[in-house]
Amino acid sequence: MPGLLGKKIGMTSIFSTEGKDLPCTVIEVGPCVVTQIKTVESDGYEAIQLGFQEKKEKHTTKPEAGHFKKAGVAPQRYLAEFKNFNAEYKLGDVLTVDFLNDTTYVDVVGTSKGKGFQGVVKRHGFGGVGQSTHGQHNRARKPGSIGACSYPAKVFKGTRMGGQMGNVRVTVQNLEVIKILPENNLLLVKGSIPGAKGSIVLIEK
Repeated sequence: MPGLLGKKIGMTSIFSTEGKDLPCTVIEVGPCVVTQIKTVESDGYEAIQLGFQEKKEKHTTKPEAGHFKKAGVAPQRYLAEFKNFNAEYKLGDVLTVDFLNDTTYVDVVGTSKGKGFQGVVKRHGFGGVGQSTHGQHNRARKPGSIGACSYPAKVFKGTRMGGQMGNVRVTVQNLEVIKILPENNLLLVKGSIPGAKGSIVLIEK
């Protein structure tokens, strides 16, 4: 689906016309520049590649520099592909937050905050086995039995255990667009989105 690249600024709240205090996330959307147009003839599918945030040439590899030079644009820090654009675009065209003017709801894709290695209580919401009985003094936050005995003599795949938590691609769907501030390239959506402040997100129609 068509969309744009943006950066999460942070969270705030705004009052609705009914006087409700709505929590919302502020996203800096674009400006995004068209760096490549993919077609069925040359690439096997149709898509538009967008770049976001310019970077210095000394921080650009030679293959990247050639790619941007062919498009006639400055080196871009982040690239992403989007499909199903209704309008025709050319290399070097700039898309801003105005692209979302007629949009009521958007999907936001980002990378969630990494939590490192976490146990089952934090990762899966286990209650722990210690509680306050049975004289267990050092196993309050342990997972307890995982059911492996002579049968099945193995641990089933998918058993909830401790492990890496967060730092995964997350999509939040149908976030309501509360306000668009084109003069500052800002988009306000209702609710929270994945990622830390300053992280890069995809905003899809």
